[in-house]
Amino acid sequence: MNMLIKNRKYATEITADDDGERVSIAGWVHEKRDLGGVFFLIVRDLKGVAQVTLHKGEGEQQELLGRMKKVPRESVVAIEGEVKSEKKAPNGYEILPKRMEVLSEASQVLPLDTTGKVGAELDTRLDARFMDLRTERTKQIFIIRSRVLKAMRDFFDERGFIEINTSKIVSAATEGGTALFPISYFEREAFLNQSPQLYKQMLMASGFDRVYEIAPIFRAEEHDTTKHLNEATSVDIEVAFVSDDEVMKILEELIAFVYSKVVDYPGLAKLNLNLEVPKMPFRRITYDEAIELLSGAGEQIEWGEDLGTSAEHTLGGIIGELYFITDWPCAIKPFYAQPVAGDKDICDAFDLMHPRLELASGSQRVHSYELLKKNIESKGLSADNFEFYLDAFRFGMPPHAGWGLGVERLLMSMLEIENIREVVLFPRDRRRLAP
Repeated sequence: MNMLIKNRKYATEITADDDGERVSIAGWVHEKRDLGGVFFLIVRDLKGVAQVTLHKGEGEQQELLGRMKKVPRESVVAIEGEVKSEKKAPNGYEILPKRMEVLSEASQVLPLDTTGKVGAELDTRLDARFMDLRTERTKQIFIIRSRVLKAMRDFFDERGFIEINTSKIVSAATEGGTALFPISYFEREAFLNQSPQLYKQMLMASGFDRVYEIAPIFRAEEHDTTKHLNEATSVDIEVAFVSDDEVMKILEELIAFVYSKVVDYPGLAKLNLNLEVPKMPFRRITYDEAIELLSGAGEQIEWGEDLGTSAEHTLGGIIGELYFITDWPCAIKPFYAQPVAGDKDICDAFDLMHPRLELASGSQRVHSYELLKKNIESKGLSADNFEFYLDAFRFGMPPHAGWGLGVERLLMSMLEIENIREVVLFPRDRRRLAP
């Protein structure tokens, strides 16, 4: 291995206290600045940037200067040099170079500007995502995404949940009314899974009382909006021997926990954000109360209609914080949502709303075999297609409840991002299938 790479340090691992020490760095040529008697090469790595300062001279220094001037921006270089304390430089030091190796030379024409001084359209950024990730803003979004996912797993682990991995190739739809991506599965037709819903419910019959999954879901809806994807990441839980109220509390506790693990992250400053942990408990309104509030604001919703984007925005403007909508009409919720005792038209279902958009949905689940079979057929679906699922309800199924939360929607709401594609490495939507 190249010794400069083997002994490299990240830019932030070097400090002014290393004054006089010889170090090696490696990364991308971020910027070059020629100020007459001195030349600056800014090298970027995952953790930050280091300033390489070369005072013009003769002999080897002159040859090194010529190579530094010639190397294109975004080329990958390894540099060895001496650390010198310099208050005006990034991190309070500069590196006086002794040698440089060009490990990979970049093309002179770049697909976008990584310094952020020249903006680029989102499509351009997504087409060259590898380059877009070199920009500070985009890099921080995905570091925060990683922290969010780790926080979620820590939260569930601390509360005794078991992580599961369910199949993404299925023989039947999870819900009626949501389009599926069909695939050829040998001599049969199969589908990409919309949700782990059926499988996590089946596990409630196994004795696994508390399960969670963080995994992709697929929905073949022909949306082309700033908040919809055809492949998204969902956080799903299912808990036995609890009510919908109890899993709502778990959901709000998770949201607050995730915020608490991100709120002090220094990278938020790169996004010009100052997050606050949401206060619990989140406000709760019923579906009927939501319709009344919308009516008062001039939006007429017929009872039994779902709430569209306009209604969500209006409600969000009225409430102004995270909130739950509860007690939904059974007709617009999936077949597995449990009707309220004594009222077959209302179910124990809920949606978690951000003022901008829906983040999660869940419910108390039907655990009666007979009622579940009846509900499936009432949605125009064939019970025969769900035999593998229904079997789990015939041999001892406890009461249970759960929810699904969109990771990308949570991130875009937390980070005040307008387009959901910005928080996905390689988004899949109506138009985009590559990269």
